[in-house]
Amino acid sequence: MQRLGMVLRIRPEYIDEYKKYHAAVWPDILRTIRECNIRNYSIFLKDDLLFAYMEYHGTDRKADWAKMAADPKTQEWWAIMEPMQAPLATRKEGEWWAEMEEVFHTD
Repeated sequence: MQRLGMVLRIRPEYIDEYKKYHAAVWPDILRTIRECNIRNYSIFLKDDLLFAYMEYHGTDRKADWAKMAADPKTQEWWAIMEPMQAPLATRKEGEWWAEMEEVFHTD
């Protein structure tokens, strides 16, 4: 299992709408997340900053991410979410959500 932390900004004028969508995530999206080996997925909000935490339980994250990106319902969801979001300028090439380095963990 791999723990992942990611960060992204949300445009302040979309915070309420973003929260509304995430209070009732489409069942197809939840199914795809699970099929792509993601568990224990949470998104937190502070001011205009979104922090996502998830646990990846698969063996080929690149393939699972590609599977998710190819899903039509996921593409539809992302098309709604993307205008609400503002990626960090310091993210790596190809990232939307900027992956974070884990510097501490305890069970």
